[in-house]
Amino acid sequence: MRSVELFAGAGGLAMGMSRAGFRHAAVVEWDHDSCETFRHNQRLHSHDVDEWPLFEGDARAFDYGKIAGEVMVVSGGPPCQPFSMGGKARGQMDERDMFPQAVRAVRELRPKAFVFENVKGLMRESFTSYFEYIQLQLTYPDLMRTTREGWEQHHARLERHHTSKHVRSTYNVVYRLLNAANYGVPQKRERVFLVGFRSDLAAQWSFPEATHSEAALLRDQWVTGAYWDRHAVAKRERPALHPATQARVDRLRDMPLFDSTPWATVRDAIADLPDPEKNPRDAVPNHVFNPGARSYPGHTGSPLDLPAKTLKAGDHGVPGGENMLSHPNGAVRYFTVREAARLQTFPDDFVFRGSWSESMRQLGNAVPVRLGETVAVSVANALRVIEARDRRRAA
Repeated sequence: MRSVELFAGAGGLAMGMSRAGFRHAAVVEWDHDSCETFRHNQRLHSHDVDEWPLFEGDARAFDYGKIAGEVMVVSGGPPCQPFSMGGKARGQMDERDMFPQAVRAVRELRPKAFVFENVKGLMRESFTSYFEYIQLQLTYPDLMRTTREGWEQHHARLERHHTSKHVRSTYNVVYRLLNAANYGVPQKRERVFLVGFRSDLAAQWSFPEATHSEAALLRDQWVTGAYWDRHAVAKRERPALHPATQARVDRLRDMPLFDSTPWATVRDAIADLPDPEKNPRDAVPNHVFNPGARSYPGHTGSPLDLPAKTLKAGDHGVPGGENMLSHPNGAVRYFTVREAARLQTFPDDFVFRGSWSESMRQLGNAVPVRLGETVAVSVANALRVIEARDRRRAA
């Protein structure tokens, strides 16, 4: 199954798509440092990126006519800074808003499905109208905005079309806010996914159900103690249990077992890595200590025994508080690039290029590989069902 990846960034979603069985016909990314990371890993023959046909440049300049043959899926993460909770949040007024290019790719390639993701901020109240506009554009990608239309006028025209009688959508579009921690990623990271299937396919699809939960982690830590035993953490070394959490744990003691797996924690992700403050330089790729971390109100780092806080890229450099590890004794230090890569579920053989700040920027903008793969696998399975159905009908 062939796909096209737009706004690839550090490659988290692209890698997830590859692992789900999609073969990229093009990977488009404008950021030079991210492209250098891809090229470096291609020279290393890293299996996830080795055969990616990389186009370094503006998505607005990409010619989809050069892609021969059917493209099953278009995927990507349009730059999130216009909608980020931590940025200027200029939305549709921001020149970095690339959703129009996502719509162009769907219009010109007519894939069977698409998968786009963005930050939680896209769903804030101030962007409600524009978020609805994005969905309508993806539903009817052929109804293009004219040169004389503002986006509000185009939005109104799409609404009139959508509510007209006997109108059939080109794509059936759904969206959902997913927390990566609920799918086995050791990080509380919420991303909006927009998924669409071409309406003539009559696809039946829904977002994958969560597989991991906080309740299961609390049970593992404070009811059975299996978490601490697994990590060989003595009772005197365990963090204190907050009174509010204690009340939840007490309720869990009387509850029947449930199917979900415990949330993955920072300790789960990095326990087997050497201490970077004692680690010889470059003994582990990208695992180099970066000094100077400090805690301040609102930026206290990620506890070792919970999923990490959301890694962030920052509008003017990397924000330290979100990218720090907080030990049970209160000491803090910056995550190394390798640790951050594990929190984003990148494989250890994927090496990031650039300084700590640059590499952390790439990671702070990325989709966790495991989350991308989870969504991509569900889309791939739905497409295989459709292909099997069509073969039976043709037989």
